[in-house]
Amino acid sequence: MQQTVTPHPDTLKTKLNARLKRIEGQVRGLQKMIDNDTYCDDVLTQLASVQAALNGVAKQLLSQHMHTCVKTRLENGDVTVLDELDVTIARLLKR
Repeated sequence: MQQTVTPHPDTLKTKLNARLKRIEGQVRGLQKMIDNDTYCDDVLTQLASVQAALNGVAKQLLSQHMHTCVKTRLENGDVTVLDELDVTIARLLKR
């Protein structure tokens, strides 16, 4: 897998960071729920919410990746990016 630095648009960074901070708060809430012996079903519901939120971040980043990084590499004749994308999508779909 190719390791590169990809500059993300400031608007995307702001949006993703805001979502991740909300998710961070949700995870802290989960920790409190566990500490407080909260009913299991309620904890599981909150876990599902966190997973859905993380999937939303992944979808946004994947879309950005395809429209920028993948597109640029394909335009430069680097078709190996498609194999990399296959692996990335497979990893995301395992959840």
